[in-house]
Amino acid sequence: MPRRQRPRHISDALISVGLLAASPAFAASQENQLWTTESLVVQASDADLVSLDLSQRFRQASSNGGQQTVRVLIDHRVARAVQIGGGLAFFRSEPEQEMRLFQQVTLTKGIWMSRTRIEQRFFDTADRASWRLRQRAQASVPLDAAKRWTLIAAAELMFHLNRARPGDRPGLAVMRNQIGLRHPIARALDAQLLYMRQQTFRDGRPDAVAHIPWLTLSWKI
Repeated sequence: MPRRQRPRHISDALISVGLLAASPAFAASQENQLWTTESLVVQASDADLVSLDLSQRFRQASSNGGQQTVRVLIDHRVARAVQIGGGLAFFRSEPEQEMRLFQQVTLTKGIWMSRTRIEQRFFDTADRASWRLRQRAQASVPLDAAKRWTLIAAAELMFHLNRARPGDRPGLAVMRNQIGLRHPIARALDAQLLYMRQQTFRDGRPDAVAHIPWLTLSWKI
């Protein structure tokens, strides 16, 4: 079978995603995971949001086992539908540790949200930073007049922009698709439960597909 070429541009990646979804010809390894997140969101000013996230990712040994994460983010509204922000995060698992810096722009219009994020990832197993581009699109659809139940549907593409380690390949690296519900369970506490399908594209090996129930508790003050 001819070897697949890794997409180099976003337009190429979107075409590739369509072809992958339409054809079962490419085998992929499958696994189940479980993710949980606790989020604190503080309205620091009329234009500023500060978020602190803690996550636990229960993964199989083939995916480097369990992972714990801490993320701090500041978003600043520069226009009615435009936010710019950035932050840092720490990721801990058995085989390696990661510190991550990131910058992002978020656009909103009605039920739609688009987020573009650039990340600089520093691994204790690599001598240089790994740069990654993430593009996310999301729809949040109220299901009742009181807007207590909200349907969430999202897709995200992640692109490696350089080689931090010998095995890295620039281009489309990960695709995530999510669907689920968000519902308030207290005055300032929301619960969100999603199903996420995460596909990791790999050269010379079958893609890795993870099926992930993801529960998030978000406290807003």
